[in-house]
Amino acid sequence: MKKKPQRSCVTCRTVRDKNELLRIVVTPEGEVMYDPTGKLSGRGAYLCRDEKCITAELKKAARLSKGLKKPLTEDEIKGLAKTILESIAED
Repeated sequence: MKKKPQRSCVTCRTVRDKNELLRIVVTPEGEVMYDPTGKLSGRGAYLCRDEKCITAELKKAARLSKGLKKPLTEDEIKGLAKTILESIAED
């Protein structure tokens, strides 16, 4: 029996299966984006699918910046928030 990969949410620190979390990635080119497949190359950080965790983190972005090891700009945060909240609404 294979083990499922576990990751923790940068906001609430809850450990869950990797496929239950949303992945934010900094690509090798330095672009910050939402990774719905979980397979893009680059440094990743994870958020719960809970809207409270997403909105709380995207307001401050302190833990997300630390997890990605890259300071996030206002535009990057707004773009991420829009993309993530739209994708959750589709699910």
